[in-house]
Amino acid sequence: MEKRNFRKLVCLLALSLSVSPTLAQDGLKDALGKHCLIGTSLNQWQSDAQDAAATAVVRRHFNCATAENCMKMEVLQPAEGLFDFRVADKFVKYCQQNGLKIIGHNLCWHSQAPEWLFTDSWGRPVSKEVLKSRLEKHIATVVGRYKGQIHGWDVVNEAIEDDGSWRQSPLYKILGEEFIEICFRAAHEADPDVELYYNDYSMSKPGKRDAVCRLVRNLKAKGLRIDGVGMQSHNGMDYPDLTEYEKSIDAFATCGVKVMITELDLNVLPNPEGFGGADINQSFELQQKYNPYTAGLPKDVAKKVEERWMQFFRLYSKHRSQISRITLWGISDANSWLNDFPVPGRTNYGLLFDRSYAEKPVVKNIINLYK
Repeated sequence: MEKRNFRKLVCLLALSLSVSPTLAQDGLKDALGKHCLIGTSLNQWQSDAQDAAATAVVRRHFNCATAENCMKMEVLQPAEGLFDFRVADKFVKYCQQNGLKIIGHNLCWHSQAPEWLFTDSWGRPVSKEVLKSRLEKHIATVVGRYKGQIHGWDVVNEAIEDDGSWRQSPLYKILGEEFIEICFRAAHEADPDVELYYNDYSMSKPGKRDAVCRLVRNLKAKGLRIDGVGMQSHNGMDYPDLTEYEKSIDAFATCGVKVMITELDLNVLPNPEGFGGADINQSFELQQKYNPYTAGLPKDVAKKVEERWMQFFRLYSKHRSQISRITLWGISDANSWLNDFPVPGRTNYGLLFDRSYAEKPVVKNIINLYK
């Protein structure tokens, strides 16, 4: 072969190698982003731009982000009237610099609320009027500060029990179910253009599903804005029941709101007896039988985990016309809350990227499914 032709062949081979593996170069947002937002939660280290590996994954795979903790009330207003926006401001700036739509999480939640919210200086429960005023001031201040910058707010989080009854939180005990209306009204008044959501776990439970649908219809009947329902999806290898889970997707869509898969992860470890849902107050003693894979997942287990992920994403793809957002609760296995919930100190494998931020094989399968 002549040198000239040889050089030409080498150039052609190099060019083909550089352009042919387009699927391998695509990120989740390139495939899923045509149908819905695909996002992740960010911890403070990540949103402070201190984790270059995390940022590389974010830029390639995600088009929206949720504040994991820095926008919760105990962080933003640790003492009454004393607001601290330093970390939240960095989160917003990070998202803007990296082209991410911002999900604010959250405005009202009975957990991770500051102690002062529900009590007076003597430690006694405050009156209905006082709590209403405190909620309205907090929401007006926070939503007002980020007006025009946030895509959507989780306004109320986890207000309903699995059986459909109201959670007996201080919010409900003092204000009754009216606290939901108070929060949604205050958020809309502070930013009339921002989307407003209700977010909860165990949303495949028939009782909770029916109660959330009633909540949505009641808010709409009163002229209040609610744009979407977040189905927290802290899933496991044998829960939720996929048939009931799919029924909830259809039910919430029928209510006329967007359906969002929020806080998505997959607990692959055996759970203690009595564990259920995502109530953060659950905690069990660390035992070896609950932490069997400290050296990594065996191949047969990893294969089952991959198939479980695909069961969910096949369902999401089937309902792509109804689902407006899918948000993973974390980026890497290394910083997943599942390492400490419900058993502190475990080695879990609940996300799509391993402890070194390398994508797991299932990521390409998800991309190909949507392509």
